[in-house]
Amino acid sequence: MILNIFKGMAFTLRGFNIIRQPGVRRFIVIPLAINIILFSIGIYFLVTLFEQLMAYLMPDFPQWLSWLETFIESLLWPMFAVMIFFVVFYTFSFVANLIAAPFNSLLAEKVETQLRGEPLHNTSLLPPWKTITKSLESELGKLLYLVKWSVLILIISFIPVVNVVAPALWLIFGAWMLALEYLDYPMGNHGHHFSEINQQAVSDKTLSLGLGSGVFILTSI
Repeated sequence: MILNIFKGMAFTLRGFNIIRQPGVRRFIVIPLAINIILFSIGIYFLVTLFEQLMAYLMPDFPQWLSWLETFIESLLWPMFAVMIFFVVFYTFSFVANLIAAPFNSLLAEKVETQLRGEPLHNTSLLPPWKTITKSLESELGKLLYLVKWSVLILIISFIPVVNVVAPALWLIFGAWMLALEYLDYPMGNHGHHFSEINQQAVSDKTLSLGLGSGVFILTSI
């Protein structure tokens, strides 16, 4: 079980060797640019709004109590940093992947073509608009799955005693969703729907969780 988790995490690192290959490198530009732009804009506005909220809520301290103002801010900023982490991770990541879904599918196709040495005949017959439509449908399926389990974990978070496991559940769920996200692109290119992708991930839970954990760590950084 533990070895499978580390094996899944190792797949994430192997991806760095693949994306440096000449035939693949150019296909990461658009997904990477979308993520950088959305994350930068989102964090900028969150920080700006928080500073405005702090200025509105914080009373005017006299000069001799400036230490208290600094102390309060030093307590609130770490809390805000944690909030940013979860908001960015669960919201911006999904939005970025939703927008970049067609490009990620194309990237997955080119990577597989590079590894196999032959094109994916089942996808080459599909018109571009149908490939994009399938990608968006898959993303919406993941959204419903995300909402369903997020609500359940959120309810657990408010139940006394039981809620001590909520942080661990959020981390595990985040890793699991990332595993489904990145399994979807290559499997989707072979005509698999989200339900089939989920079944495949469940069939080897520890390996899938290891893959998602590797992506989780890299995304956190």
